[in-house]
Amino acid sequence: MPFAADTSHIIRLYLLLLLASPLLATPAAPTLPTNNDYIFKGERSKFYMYVNRSFEGKYSQSWSAGKYGFVRDLKRTKDGVIGTKFHEGIDIAPLERDKSNRALDEIYSIDNGTVAYVNSSSNKSTYGKYIVIEHNWDSGPIYSLYAHLAEISVQAGDTVTKGLKIGIMGYTGAGLKRARSHLHLELNLLLSTSFDSWYDKHFKGSKNLHGNYNGLNMSGLNIGTFYIAQNRDATLTIPRFVKSQKIYYQVTIPRNGPLALLDRYPWLLKGSPKRITPSWELSFTASGLPVSVAPSMRQVSAPRITSVVKCLSQHEYHTKGILNGTGYRATLSKAGTRYIELISALRPPPTVTSEPPQNNE
Repeated sequence: MPFAADTSHIIRLYLLLLLASPLLATPAAPTLPTNNDYIFKGERSKFYMYVNRSFEGKYSQSWSAGKYGFVRDLKRTKDGVIGTKFHEGIDIAPLERDKSNRALDEIYSIDNGTVAYVNSSSNKSTYGKYIVIEHNWDSGPIYSLYAHLAEISVQAGDTVTKGLKIGIMGYTGAGLKRARSHLHLELNLLLSTSFDSWYDKHFKGSKNLHGNYNGLNMSGLNIGTFYIAQNRDATLTIPRFVKSQKIYYQVTIPRNGPLALLDRYPWLLKGSPKRITPSWELSFTASGLPVSVAPSMRQVSAPRITSVVKCLSQHEYHTKGILNGTGYRATLSKAGTRYIELISALRPPPTVTSEPPQNNE
């Protein structure tokens, strides 16, 4: 049977699953990346940076558009007024400015880790100057991203400690002006370690300038909600938090082998790793954050939507364009098919090296 090829990996995956179990994992305990702690004081309008908004002829400066989620590009639909543009992280407002209105806030690493990537150019990304730090928590490698920086104080490969200064807040990146200086912060799962090949296949003529740390290759969790939840419950882990998120759709894919995603995040596996089935069922939040991967007995020859939350408007508004359709009917869009291909990459086969010839003399 074609799906029995991954049986040799069951024991290894099972051990990884035990080690990364939400019941056994040590909670991540990130600090805030700036001195702005109004999120814990219930004064969110002082914590989040506002976004200039014009909707149905009314202008506003909305702090809620600085939150994580579908908070931008409002549209009136059959589901009511909804945000149709997704914001992957949170925008933290400055506390200090100089006489020229430049932000002075220092940026700190939210936890111990290693600097995985630094983009020191203002023009090569909508993030502007940004830093990605890898945190090897018990939940697997989790990546914090700090964007729109004015200055960067670290370089790739540096070991950082919680609270270490890594830069200065700024407004680098497309479309930002000095008045809206802020820190864009994300907390991400890494979707693929072979992102370059996927990118080259689907974006011919465009060069990936950021390797695996391109924003398309990172799926962010709601870090604002996570901060608040863990402030109330110090035992909260990343796996338990992710598994508590609402599932919007499920995709069933052929099980052609072991998923590389489960090597990094074995706690995503739902059910026994010993159960060999013809397919995988992947569950996602509306934003595309993977919540679980489960063995499935469904027979599919290509990725197929097998469950979706009902909406009255278009699913594309609620899923970053990953889904098409309405009501209980949905299909993967072209962008959605690309996304599932990225996230369902198989573990690469082991490298086989030939032994040098024996010298019999």
